[in-house]
Amino acid sequence: MKRLALLACLWLFTLVVSAQQLFSPDKNFQLSFSLAEGGVPSYTLSYKGKAVVLPSKLGLELKDGKHLTSSFTLGPTQTTTFDETWAPVWGEVKTIRNHYNELAVTLNQAATGRKMVVRFRLFDDGLGFRYEFPQQDKLVYFVVKEEKTQFAMAGDHTAFWIPGDYDTQEYDYTTSKLSEIRGLMQKAITPNASQTPFSPTGVQTSLMLKSANGLYINLHEAALVNYPAMHLNLDDKHMVFESWLTPDAKGDKGYLQAPCTTPWRTVLVSNDARAIAASKTIYNLNEPSKIKDVSWIKPVKYVGVWWEMITGKSTWAYTDQYPSVQLGVTDFKNAKPNGKHGANTANVKKYIDFAAKHGFDAVLVEGWNVGWEDWFGNSKDYVFDFVTPYPDFDVAGLRDYARSKGVKLIMHHETSGSARNYERHMDTAYKFMKQYGYDAVKSGYVGNMLPRGEYHYSQWINNHYQYAIEKAAQYQIMVNAHEAVRPTGIARTWPNLIGNEAARGTEYQSFGGSKPNHVAILPFTRLLGGPMDYTPGIFEMDLRKLNPSNGSWVNSTLANQLALYVTLYSPLQMAADLPEHYDRFPDAFQFIKDVAVDWDDSKYLEAEPGAYLTVARKAKGKSDWFVGSVGGNDSRTSTIGFDFLDAGKTYVATIYADAPTAHFKNNPQAYTIRKVLVTNKSKLSQFVAPGGGYAISIVESDKAAVKGLKKL
Repeated sequence: MKRLALLACLWLFTLVVSAQQLFSPDKNFQLSFSLAEGGVPSYTLSYKGKAVVLPSKLGLELKDGKHLTSSFTLGPTQTTTFDETWAPVWGEVKTIRNHYNELAVTLNQAATGRKMVVRFRLFDDGLGFRYEFPQQDKLVYFVVKEEKTQFAMAGDHTAFWIPGDYDTQEYDYTTSKLSEIRGLMQKAITPNASQTPFSPTGVQTSLMLKSANGLYINLHEAALVNYPAMHLNLDDKHMVFESWLTPDAKGDKGYLQAPCTTPWRTVLVSNDARAIAASKTIYNLNEPSKIKDVSWIKPVKYVGVWWEMITGKSTWAYTDQYPSVQLGVTDFKNAKPNGKHGANTANVKKYIDFAAKHGFDAVLVEGWNVGWEDWFGNSKDYVFDFVTPYPDFDVAGLRDYARSKGVKLIMHHETSGSARNYERHMDTAYKFMKQYGYDAVKSGYVGNMLPRGEYHYSQWINNHYQYAIEKAAQYQIMVNAHEAVRPTGIARTWPNLIGNEAARGTEYQSFGGSKPNHVAILPFTRLLGGPMDYTPGIFEMDLRKLNPSNGSWVNSTLANQLALYVTLYSPLQMAADLPEHYDRFPDAFQFIKDVAVDWDDSKYLEAEPGAYLTVARKAKGKSDWFVGSVGGNDSRTSTIGFDFLDAGKTYVATIYADAPTAHFKNNPQAYTIRKVLVTNKSKLSQFVAPGGGYAISIVESDKAAVKGLKKL
């Protein structure tokens, strides 16, 4: 017994000697790094004295069998402090503070002669850490078998999760205890055009958690470059998450060459959910902009020939004549039109006229280029050339017509998952865009990836997405990537990446519907790494009116759709519905016309994941404010103050809200609009229907505007 006690004391002594401590600038976070028995690197994290991450192992397994998981000794350590303020090209705020304390720990592996650095950065809202591999003789080219980073949770937390999947993030969120994930996984995996779930307890980042003692915790990654996307696999007996990287076609997880680094692993924590939604740590863990002249990168509000195809009212394809088509072989000029093709010149002009009339910047057109007749599901390499229009789409004529109306056109490049084909045509396609006045592109990666066997989030395909962004920057083209990897703050470094989908967007309301609280989860998960092209603004919820064979219903109230322009931040915002539907509700449509897409300031007023979110934002370079509030499955009363307004000033607030009888299921278009006077001392209590919300535009008053208005 004495000998066992002595051994235990020696182990503890070794642990203490190896331990390194790091505190956040405000001292609320404490990180402890240590080498456990066997030279195993480990860390813990606490917040305000509460355990967040219990002892968790670090390291990587390598394909050569010489794993970087144990047998380490502690080398030099270095601590630093960093504090800067930087201005994003576009964003929720005018400036962002990047303030952290850093600990860099060098680990030496005597048996292999290899060296690895673990770098920790503690911010006032969370932790980022990564692995670094310096230049060295014994580790040059190496293949990652699996990353073994752990996140040991301190309890059976409530989680807002989607299934771990190598090919899609387009799932509805499930809310459950961690211990319940296994039993709910099969139900959570709903059909998709391409999907590869990997584990009954595997989930995706960004993962939002809430502990029983009131902590909000988010697990994600930042600066995902030249590496596969990280998922999390849960040991549900011990509540320990372990990283699970996306493999390539051979089953390998990553090919690296020293010197190199991995992406950052992030743990955001607060006892206030508003701080999670407002966090900029993931952006701060990315490098500054590599684009010197950013004057051509501009936020965009747009409409488009899109929703009518999504709902089945019209089609992307030009003809139904052929069982298959081949570019350069199929005679499209003499083909019989199907009469349902949406991207025809007359229809696009209608959208251009609508955009010009209502002050929109641009029009997106999908289905303009040949090849849509058999584009999906055929593992087809040469599916599009991205430059050849259908006979009914006048490229030059529409360019000139849009230009005469002061409107831009947005190009659409659907790859059908053929990344190799897109790279083959990319320079030609971007030159074509510049020739015809397109300065923004929506790219897509629907279906299984080509080369065959690759996944949407493998290292090779992630490098393709990055290549497309950087190549577009050379041509001064902005990118809105759909079906690509979830964003991890890359837009700080490459701000021409003005939008991503990378989650279940509005289109799924036409594919059977999304849960009414979906939009009350996204700001705490998907949007932490970058803006989402969610395509809001649907006014007609009964999709049978667009297409009798589409029985779907949009699970949202009209007021909720207005609020999304504020709560789901993006510098790229679409009014996604048909022009004729906006013409039916001109008073509500006014908010979409007025709302800004770039901001000087943002205030998160109320927040609870999956239940509600209320945000106030100040328009870039103006005194106008806009407020958006979305609810969840149940009705509620939102209570906010206006202390974000300037003292001593009076403003006119136009409030677009759910009517008392509104409900996403049976009365979604019931809304009210009222104008009141507000100051920074005003208070508002506002009803929010199930699946509902409200939106407010706030402008400084003048004598004419305030006449007859009452104070709130």
